Amino acid sequence: MTRRLRTTVALPTDLLEAVDVLVQEGEAESRNNFLERALRHELAASRRAAIDAEFAQMKNDAAFQAEAVQIAEDFAQPNPAQRL
Repeated sequence: MTRRLRTTVALPTDLLEAVDVLVQEGEAESRNNFLERALRHELAASRRAAIDAEFAQMKNDAAFQAEAVQIAEDFAQPNPAQRL
């Protein structure tokens, strides 16, 4: 089981009230559960954005572009072993 550490956060009243409504409606087990899910969601989105930024840089990377062209050309040529 994941180790848990108790902490305190200060939230705007309207956000906490909205979370409480979701808990009452059964959308989350508790405030803690909702906040944990929200934090995991945001962290995953942040990681995806970082990966997307890395991929975006590839379009400006001449070495990567040259390698991609070479790979595409290599796969475009018929493989002599497949002719048998």
